[in-house]
Amino acid sequence: MINLYIAPSSASSRKARAWLMSHDIPFKERNIKSNPLNTDEVKQILRLTENGSEDIISTRSNVFKDLHVDLDDLSVSQLVDLVVKYPDLIKRPIIFDDKRLEVGYNKEEIRRFLSRDVRTAELRQLESQLSS
Repeated sequence: MINLYIAPSSASSRKARAWLMSHDIPFKERNIKSNPLNTDEVKQILRLTENGSEDIISTRSNVFKDLHVDLDDLSVSQLVDLVVKYPDLIKRPIIFDDKRLEVGYNKEEIRRFLSRDVRTAELRQLESQLSS
């Protein structure tokens, strides 16, 4: 099952939800502003990242700027505690399953959540259009 963590005020969250729905991809949605992540959930997301905190922490957020912290100076447990305490630090949307993670809305990268059959069919359709 695909999980979609959103903030209702986020345009990217609304786009990700609409994209998943338009492709008939079942997902479980969670508003992480009204239902913040716990320690284990933050750790689960961090395990799926390629670049650790860089992938999920919004360094442009007001919360981050107000905290005056250097992510490189934090231990993993300190980082997790910070995210649990300040959920607005997390980039949104977060789309993930057991193996894949997508942070933010990127129309090309979100396609990874389509089944292989659907991706192959879309590729054939695109190739057909290009050769016409």
